[in-house]
Amino acid sequence: MLKHQIQIPDLLTPLFATKERHDVIGAHGGRGSAKTRTFATMLCFKALEFAGRGITGVILCCREFMVSLDDSSMQELKEAIANDDVLRENFDVGEKYIRTKCRKIRFIFRGMDRNLNSIKSTSRILICWVDEAEGVSHKAWSKLIPTLRTEAKDFSSQLWVTWNPENEDSEVETRFRKSDDPKIKIIEINWRDNPWFPDVLNRERLRHLENDPSTYYHVWEGEYLIISDAQILSGKWEIKEFEPDYSFGRFYLGADFGFSQDPSTLIKCWIKDGCLWISHEAYGQGIELNDFDRFYSQIEGSKSGVIYADNSRPETISHIRRMGYLIRPCDKWAGSVQDGIAHLRGAYKKIYVHPRCKETAKEMRNYQYKIDNRTGRITTDIIGKSDHVIDSIRYALNDKIKKRSGSF
Repeated sequence: MLKHQIQIPDLLTPLFATKERHDVIGAHGGRGSAKTRTFATMLCFKALEFAGRGITGVILCCREFMVSLDDSSMQELKEAIANDDVLRENFDVGEKYIRTKCRKIRFIFRGMDRNLNSIKSTSRILICWVDEAEGVSHKAWSKLIPTLRTEAKDFSSQLWVTWNPENEDSEVETRFRKSDDPKIKIIEINWRDNPWFPDVLNRERLRHLENDPSTYYHVWEGEYLIISDAQILSGKWEIKEFEPDYSFGRFYLGADFGFSQDPSTLIKCWIKDGCLWISHEAYGQGIELNDFDRFYSQIEGSKSGVIYADNSRPETISHIRRMGYLIRPCDKWAGSVQDGIAHLRGAYKKIYVHPRCKETAKEMRNYQYKIDNRTGRITTDIIGKSDHVIDSIRYALNDKIKKRSGSF
């Protein structure tokens, strides 16, 4: 058995250093996370492990589109081999091939858009690695996966998947990331999880953040790609370091309550110089009624200021009031959400979010209108998945938001 120390990001260790057998392992995230290089390196060592056990077969490397080997994962594998002494000693690397020197294991490369039939007829696939898997279609997965459900005395096929998320409804997201199958293990990893993240890449990352924050979070933080025109608060907010002092005056508190898997939230904000300043957030899932005192106490002053909360939960408001909080139900009316949005966009020159309010910033980016799948046009309907913090902000400003005549 080959023993060799392999350096990979700690976050990815559970995928490889475990005795538990998974049918699918994968990693998703943004640029600079080292996920692709890690998978390429580990794939080569798995090939040597198979060869050492006397197992013969192929390792299939797929991408959605592959016109030539230049579009494949071959270069990633070659670089992984070149950077490790043990791999260099045990692999035969040519211009158009990679195989173990013992000839037991060879790598093959296929594009899933046009080579489905050849993939289907490939035998003895030990591992299939699908890189850049975001756009792979339902049809492609449906043909590939049955090909991998092969078990023999000496091996059981496994699928490896890596991708940078773009659309939360993409096939790779729904099939793997959102699956509750215990035989599927998926990990999120981003640049900050890469201990070898280079300075030159960090400078590029920071330039991207400054010049184009609307796409930065997709490229570097592994978040879904948001069409900026559909972002409800686009251009109105930014992340900014600040610490409130006496000049900020009174603060405002707003709370939303979790339903099932939805989070409970408490937001603290201020109004100064015509701007809205969001200084603190409490955000948590599965908060039980008796835990709200602990949950709210994360925010200084939560018992001394008035909290406006979702009026659809009077029993929860009553329970929290008995804990000593000045909590009241917010006002709602037909069109109150639209009136709240109009207030946030029109009443303040800017909305500043403190860097510690990570969930607030995430919702600010993801709070958007629905896009008609047929026409591609932006509708006036709001996607209700990223609005828990936004709702809390609206509730906090309850006394500021007025009902417009003709609201719908």
